[in-house]
Amino acid sequence: MTIFCLMLRRDPLLHARVERLMTIPAVGPITALTWVLEVDEVAGFYSVKQAVSYCGLCVAERSSAETIKRMPISKQRNKHLQSVLIEAAKLAPRLSPELALVYGTEKQKGHANRASIAVAGKLVAYLLAVDRSGREFVVAGERRAAA
Repeated sequence: MTIFCLMLRRDPLLHARVERLMTIPAVGPITALTWVLEVDEVAGFYSVKQAVSYCGLCVAERSSAETIKRMPISKQRNKHLQSVLIEAAKLAPRLSPELALVYGTEKQKGHANRASIAVAGKLVAYLLAVDRSGREFVVAGERRAAA
C-alpha cells in the first residue's frame, strides 16, 4: 500500500481525484483508482445511463405481452471497471444506508445479483457526479440541511 501512496503523491491531480472519490461510501482506493485510470475524461459521458453502459452494468430485457425475460449483463464493457464495481457493490449495503435501500428494494423484486448490479449502477452515478463536480460526496439530505 505504501508504493500506491507514493506513486499517487507524485501526481497531485490524480491524488486529489482519488481522494475525492473515496469520500463516497463503499468506494475505497482500489475502486477510486480503477475509475480514475479507466475513465480518463468524464465529460465524454453525456448521461449516467451512458456511463453505466460503458461499465457493462446494463441488463437487456425482452418483453412480450405478460412475459418479461431478462438477459445477462453486457459483454461489451470495460471488464476491469465492471468487476471492481460489482465487488464494491457487494459491500456497499453494509456501509451506506442509501445503498442498502437500493439493494433491499431490488432484492425484493428478484435475484440478489440483480440487486448488486443496481447498487453498482448507483455507485457509477455517485462516481460520475463527484468526478464532474470536483467536490466531495455529500448525501442529498445533508446538502439541503447545510444550505
